[in-house]
Amino acid sequence: MALRPVITADSILDAIGSTPLVQLRRYLDRSDVKLYAKIEAFNPGGSAKDRPARRMIEEAIESGHIDQNTTIIESSSGNMGIGLAQVCRYYGLRLICVVDPNAQPQNVAIMRALGAEIDLVTEPMQGDFLAARLARVCELLETIDGSYWPNQYSNRQNPKAHQLGTIREIDEALWGQMDYLFVATSSTGTASGCRDYLRKHGRDTEVVAVDAEGSVLFGGVPGRRRIPGLGAGRMPRLARGQSFDHVERVSDLDCVVGCRRMADREAILVGGSAGGVLESIRAMQDDLAGKTCVAVLHDSGTRYLDTVFNDQWVFESLRCTRDEIHQRINATVDGHCPADAA
Repeated sequence: MALRPVITADSILDAIGSTPLVQLRRYLDRSDVKLYAKIEAFNPGGSAKDRPARRMIEEAIESGHIDQNTTIIESSSGNMGIGLAQVCRYYGLRLICVVDPNAQPQNVAIMRALGAEIDLVTEPMQGDFLAARLARVCELLETIDGSYWPNQYSNRQNPKAHQLGTIREIDEALWGQMDYLFVATSSTGTASGCRDYLRKHGRDTEVVAVDAEGSVLFGGVPGRRRIPGLGAGRMPRLARGQSFDHVERVSDLDCVVGCRRMADREAILVGGSAGGVLESIRAMQDDLAGKTCVAVLHDSGTRYLDTVFNDQWVFESLRCTRDEIHQRINATVDGHCPADAA
C-alpha cells in the first residue's frame, strides 16, 4: 500500500476543507448506481459548518466589523457553534452561543471546551425553538456593547464558503462528471452554494435538497422534529426564493435508519442529517441506475451516540424498537416499520 505524503498546515484553520470523497459500494441495494460521499466530519471541528464559520469571521475581521474587543453572538443547534467556537478561540474572540434543549449535549460540551459561553433558551416561541433562539440573540445584541452577529441564516459568506470549497473539491475530484448532488438543508447555505457553482460552471448536475418532514422550507408544513441540523421551523433569509431541481423530505426515523445502515454496511458513523440524505438516495435508487451521485454528509455520528444510536432514545422519541429499526435497515425501499401507523 502506497503511503501518501503528509500535508502540513500553518494553523488548525488551514486544515479546514479538502475532506475525502469516498465511494459507497454497499449502502444501496443495487450496484449500478455510483455513489460517493463527501465526508465533512473530517474537518477539524467535525462538520461542514467549519467552512462558513471561518469565512464569516475572517471576512468580518478583514472588513473591520470585528476587532479584539468584539463579542460574537450566534444561534446554533450545534455544528455552527462548534465551528465558530474554534475560529473565535483561535483569534481570541469572546463567543456567546445561543442553543436550545434539542442541541446534542456533546456538542455543547465541545463548545464550552473551546471557550464558548452557552446561553440556553428553554421555552419555544410559538412552538419554535429557532424563533426563541433568534429572539435571544437580538436581546443580547442590544445589551452587550461591541457585539456582532455573524448570522449564518442570512450571511452570504455561508453559501460562498461552500461554493469556493465543498463543491469545487467534489467537482475537481470527479472532473465535473456527476449526475446528482444530494444535500441536507437548514439555512440552505450548503445547497445554494453548491448549486450556484454548478450553474456557473455549466454542469448539468441535478441538485436535490433533502429537507425534514415538519420543516417550513419549500412550502412545508411546520411540525415536530427531533433531529438537529435538518429543516427549519421558520424561514431563514438565505432560504427565501431558493429553488432546487428536486426536494426530498425525510422523517426523523429515516435519519436514524440511514445512520445505522451506513454504520452497518459501510463502517462509517455519520450524523442525523446525513442519514436522511442517504435514505433519500436509497428511496430514489431505481431512478438513479447508471448515474453518478454525490451525497454531502455534514457531520459524524459520534455526536449522536446518545440519540440516533441509542435504542432507548429512539423508542421514547420515535416509538420504534430496535428490531423494527433492524427490519428497516435490511428492507427494500418499500419496506415498512410497524411504527408507520403510529
